[in-house]
Amino acid sequence: MRKILLGFILFSGVLAGCSNQSDTTSGKEPQMVEVSIKFVPEKIKPNEKEKIEAIVTQGKDKVSDANEVKFEIWKTGQDQHEMLEARNEGKGVYSINKTFPDNGQYFVTAHVTARSMHTMPNQGFTVGK
Repeated sequence: MRKILLGFILFSGVLAGCSNQSDTTSGKEPQMVEVSIKFVPEKIKPNEKEKIEAIVTQGKDKVSDANEVKFEIWKTGQDQHEMLEARNEGKGVYSINKTFPDNGQYFVTAHVTARSMHTMPNQGFTVGK
């Protein structure tokens, strides 16, 4: 019985040691995926189609192979949020075109899943005056 118990403990230790190995080929941790939100133009006017971009990078690389990029948009005080799928423009740029009917304070969250990472930067902006 002691031999079986000792064998089990030894086997468990070997398994724990094997599963705790890290990637030593590069010797570095992978860099985080970064997302910046950009408005084109910077001043957004009501009732005009405007462009919102997410620029996705990882270190110095422009990420053009993201699994998913969506923009969540809502106006201050609204419970309902709109979720829009972004189109890939290449070179790390993902965008939507959106018309905002009313003046006011809005928020956008870019939901980005790329290279086994997920990030959700949030930014406020004003439409009109």
